[in-house]
Amino acid sequence: MTTPRSPFTGELAHDSAVLRNAAAECDRTLHELGPVAERDADRAARAERAHRAVRTLRRAFLRRHVSAVYRRATDDLRDSPRLTDLAAAATARFPGLLPEPARLAADAAVVQAHKEGWEIDQGIFFHAVFADPVAGEHLLDAMRRPTLAAAVLLPEYEATGRVTLPAVTLTRSGHTATLTMTNVHCLNAEDNQHVADMETAVDLVLLDPRSKVGVVRGGEMTHPRYRGKRVFSAGINLAELHGGKISYLEFLLGRETGYIAKILRGLSDDGDDWPPAPRTKPWVAAVDTFAIGGGAQLLLVFDRVIAAADSYFSLPAAQEGIVPGAGNLRLGRAATSRVSREVILWGRKIRATEPDARYIFDSVVEPGELDTEIARAAEQLDADAVIANKHMIVTAEESQDAFRRYMSEFALHQALRLYGQDVLAKVSRFGAAAKPEVGARR
Repeated sequence: MTTPRSPFTGELAHDSAVLRNAAAECDRTLHELGPVAERDADRAARAERAHRAVRTLRRAFLRRHVSAVYRRATDDLRDSPRLTDLAAAATARFPGLLPEPARLAADAAVVQAHKEGWEIDQGIFFHAVFADPVAGEHLLDAMRRPTLAAAVLLPEYEATGRVTLPAVTLTRSGHTATLTMTNVHCLNAEDNQHVADMETAVDLVLLDPRSKVGVVRGGEMTHPRYRGKRVFSAGINLAELHGGKISYLEFLLGRETGYIAKILRGLSDDGDDWPPAPRTKPWVAAVDTFAIGGGAQLLLVFDRVIAAADSYFSLPAAQEGIVPGAGNLRLGRAATSRVSREVILWGRKIRATEPDARYIFDSVVEPGELDTEIARAAEQLDADAVIANKHMIVTAEESQDAFRRYMSEFALHQALRLYGQDVLAKVSRFGAAAKPEVGARR
């Protein structure tokens, strides 16, 4: 069997025209086939063949030209766009490389099972960008810059020590800044708003000179089953995922490269000030009731994790059908490869009182003692040498280069998983069964 001859020559202008024409032909085919929800088996198969053909070309084009594409989209690295802005710039300069805005907007209006699947095409693009050492490092640094939202709110926070966002409340007491997650109607399940608010609050802590230690804790719930109790996090909001409301760029890629990366590494530093100082701070997580899925992933970047004795940790990635962020990268290092496989592949829960809980929780106390233990941890971490030593620990444990290479694979395979039949079946069942106000597993 002979391998089809590539239509690409290696010359950027020629190859861009080839890709543009192929993408236009795919778009015409999809338009003729009608909306995803109305396609029969034959039309669905034809749509799949059209997608496969153009995705094969997109991947081949990026293998040859990702460096040139990225440099043109960033004005030869002088601009530092975030994920969404980078995708828009690349789309404008190289038509056909990524789905057009109108197609993304149309997909955003329908449930996950009825989407065309343009996240897969975005995944192909970001897989290539993160795989390139120069482009990938530049993008990760861009994602660790402070957000505009934080810059706007910083004067208020510096003056009052308090900022209230839709999904997070930030308060400063002494040198301790506490982020209380307040997506209380759905057990602090993560959605687009939650991720955006967490990044704004993390930025404020890192930018504020009076905030020396950050603490993250769940607020008191209004959900009937847990009313009045604190919950850390129920992970991704499955009802939002079913409804097609979870953003691939702003949520699935953005949380890993945005606020979680900032908790781990701090803000990016591209200045020439002397002496240089890491723009990072120590962080404490306080776990009430449970940390599931994305909430469990989050614990793996904290400097101190405190848990109530009646809480547990769970990362049910295989059961959900998606990839648990950077949990696969970090859990085996924090625990062991066997524990990582038991938790991620087998669905094991680790309760705070089990021996293996020591891999996740630094201290376990009775629920009534959690406030005291948080205060003790914050006081211990409020020391001049902590920042330099945290910076060196993170450098030794997980270089940004290692994270970049992981994100390259994650960008592609998470996008593909979003359209796995097992995922679509699960979220559809959940969306049909869940009450309107409940968006998380329980």
